[in-house]
Amino acid sequence: MKNPIEILEKLNNTHSLSIEEYELLLNNINPELMQLAANYACDYQKQYYQNKVFIRGLVEFSNYCRNNCLYCGIRRDNKNCERYRLRIEEIIKCANEGYDLGFRTVVLQGGEDFAYSDEDMCHIIREIKKAHPDMVITLSIGERDRASYEAYYQAGAGRFLLRHETANPALYAKLHPKELSWEHRMNCLKDLKDIGYQVGAGFMVQSPGQTNYDLAMDLKFVEEFKPDMCGIGPFISHKDTPFAKENSGTLEMTLFLISLMRLIYPQMLIPATTALGTIDAKGREKGIQAGANVLMPNLSPVSVRKKYSLYDNKICTGEEAAECINCLKGRVNSIGYEIITAPGNRAGFEKRVE
Repeated sequence: MKNPIEILEKLNNTHSLSIEEYELLLNNINPELMQLAANYACDYQKQYYQNKVFIRGLVEFSNYCRNNCLYCGIRRDNKNCERYRLRIEEIIKCANEGYDLGFRTVVLQGGEDFAYSDEDMCHIIREIKKAHPDMVITLSIGERDRASYEAYYQAGAGRFLLRHETANPALYAKLHPKELSWEHRMNCLKDLKDIGYQVGAGFMVQSPGQTNYDLAMDLKFVEEFKPDMCGIGPFISHKDTPFAKENSGTLEMTLFLISLMRLIYPQMLIPATTALGTIDAKGREKGIQAGANVLMPNLSPVSVRKKYSLYDNKICTGEEAAECINCLKGRVNSIGYEIITAPGNRAGFEKRVE
């Protein structure tokens, strides 16, 4: 059997492995290998981003969703979910308040809620851009057709987050209802990249039925697709889903995967997700020390935060935005990093981000 340390050194030097080599690394995870991967990852992190950690203000504007994904707390058939929609003016107000706090990137995120028409979304984007030309608008609203993506881009959105969830079509089918297609998900990602967005992909770690080979496929996908950002977090069950009794993903595997992604694509933006902070009190700090360089504090009205419950025990649902950002600054400074409010493009990105 090949030596895992030798394979890790190969990845550090070439930024590419076979799926089988990625799997071997994941099968042999241990503290020594994790630390070595984190050391390599932080070298690249410092090379491209110094000690800077970018923040994006997250506005979760609707928890209605037409989809029925088996793992998600806002799935269509969850009758215990207390639904809400922010009014257009409220969404714009959240972005304005974020700007006043120093945010120069806002992430508009919701379930696949078609109560907001393309015209509504374009109006929101234009109003935010009109008030704050230097604010970058990121959308995270799921699968739409190419014409809709193009309209949002022309209105002024510069980034789009669409987690691919898994690179294995068979596993995708186990996690999603029949009407959702892995192929369509991948085509959406390709359309977004082709239109000119900075594109964020991402996957769950140790979701029900997922193997290390599946995770190795995800790493190969990141290597080949080269998303501008890739967000990963441990699977965390929600009490009102079919996966309520499934085990959550581990901190160790998530941190190791963050480090490997930094080695695969050193310039990539990688968030330390809220899910990491949910399974470990210092999960986000540990994510940064493993190679992550983005945080997404919440700008949504406090009154709705607990309702946007994708998984159980989500953190930071009761804090005001200003309180949250000050807390994060302290946490980040404590490990020798610095929060930056600038838009923070992926290193080397040259396309329009307006």
